[in-house]
Amino acid sequence: MITLDQHRSDPFVAEHLREGLNRRVVSAHDALLDGRGAGAEWLGWRRILAYPNDALLEELAQQAAEIRRRADVLLCIGIGGSYLGAEAVIKALSPYFERFEEPEAHGEDSPLFEEHTNHGHTTEILFAGHHLSGRYLEQLLGYLEGKSVYVNVISKSGTTLEPGIAFRVIRQWMEARFDDCDRRIIATTDAKKGALKALAEEKNYRTHVIDDDIGGRFSVLTPVGLLPIAVSGADIRSLFYGAVAMKQDIDGAEYHEALQYAERRYALHESGYSTEILSIFEPSLSGVGAWWQQLFGESEGKNHRGLFPVTCLFSTDLHSLGQYIQKGRRNVIETFLTLEDDGGHVTIPQLPTDTNDQSLDGLGFVAGKRFSDITRAALEGTMEAHANGGVPVQHVIIPRLDENTLGGLIYFFEHTVALGGYLLGINPFDQPGVEDYKKAMYAQLGRP
Repeated sequence: MITLDQHRSDPFVAEHLREGLNRRVVSAHDALLDGRGAGAEWLGWRRILAYPNDALLEELAQQAAEIRRRADVLLCIGIGGSYLGAEAVIKALSPYFERFEEPEAHGEDSPLFEEHTNHGHTTEILFAGHHLSGRYLEQLLGYLEGKSVYVNVISKSGTTLEPGIAFRVIRQWMEARFDDCDRRIIATTDAKKGALKALAEEKNYRTHVIDDDIGGRFSVLTPVGLLPIAVSGADIRSLFYGAVAMKQDIDGAEYHEALQYAERRYALHESGYSTEILSIFEPSLSGVGAWWQQLFGESEGKNHRGLFPVTCLFSTDLHSLGQYIQKGRRNVIETFLTLEDDGGHVTIPQLPTDTNDQSLDGLGFVAGKRFSDITRAALEGTMEAHANGGVPVQHVIIPRLDENTLGGLIYFFEHTVALGGYLLGINPFDQPGVEDYKKAMYAQLGRP
């Protein structure tokens, strides 16, 4: 369950916007549910949850089990929505350090868990094709030397420059080292057309389909995201059905928190605010922040409209950007995304030198407290200080980090941003501005 607290943003909404706004939100919500809004041909991210394909989930789980048995590394090649969603979920569910095992590993209750787990061996998941650094690619190939490697190349067309040239290099490297290259390269691409589809047919690669009605930033719950996530050992069925449950909750509720979040963001946008910060206190959620940033930026940034989305990781960024948030221009709103329970159990030790609340390091006042207690105090103090400093603050709380919760959170944000686009009067499912830099770049490179 996701909890939304908006009381610290209430005073910042312009008075003239308070009347009748929720009726506009309900109208946008109904248009989304009925498929009447702009970009209705791109609602496949809702369709797949309304009609779950359990056979596909099983196929992906079995393929992931093979990769985990045979590969030291799965290299995912893609950019934007072709990698951000998978990276977000994998980072959220993975331990910070390779040899560490959580007391209760996610997915162990799943009947598919044994199939996904290769005891004593972990397949490392790496990413390429998401930037243009030749130095990165050169060092990556050096790192892969001598390892058993599988590749998942993800592109609707196959001609996007960044993943396209990365795959050209990596394909040549793979063909020089593996006789069963056709088995080791898996293409996730268009069902019928495109350069990657044609290449996959020529080379006899296994393929997964990117459906025509699902845009890249909404594709994490398709094979685009689910195959790499399954290779990480996560329970993709629980992830997927967490999103199914959230969709059902939002569709059936009278005025769900997703609608409340969309309403408040729009009201603050119309009140003159231009930037939304997603502030995160748990480092594991930093990948979710990067995915959220693309989802909201590409969906809402059109016709000179929309809030500019940016992510901060606290308390780290309180020591760099905290000053600006507290005392800079008052055009910023802030949404905190936090865990109700971070699962940590470390306690600040009581030292022999701690006497009468005095200590050599001056920290005797926190002795005996858990880190989670200190994080909670930092969170509450930061929200209070920022709100008092003139920043509208909202708080999104998720109960824990597991697959089911993350699936729900993914759909929560997807539904919210769709409503936000309709409220702004734009199509939230296209990205015409992305094509402009490509045209200019290709002209520089002399593309015919």
